[in-house]
Amino acid sequence: MILKEFSKYLQARNEDLILNKTTTTKLLCEWIKLVINKNPKNHADKIVHREIMLAENKAGDFFIVGKSDSGRTLVKALYNFALSYEHYIMSKWLQDKQPKDFYNK
Repeated sequence: MILKEFSKYLQARNEDLILNKTTTTKLLCEWIKLVINKNPKNHADKIVHREIMLAENKAGDFFIVGKSDSGRTLVKALYNFALSYEHYIMSKWLQDKQPKDFYNK
């Protein structure tokens, strides 16, 4: 249920990923920040509020922490999903490429 909500967010930002404007891990932080900063409207939002903590330093870097064992498992699952989605986007991009496309001219 939570992965499904995050997946919708990634799909909505798919063009930014394809154009290499951002990464899925940055989008994960943005999504968690978005969910945490609003009032929970559904079960997924409530679980994220209860299980995940997001910290930001002065440089704008984020640190995602699970508040419990289940929260740490959730963070790990979201992170792995983000990486797998990024690999999926890359494999689709590489599909029609040839080795000669990567030679320096």
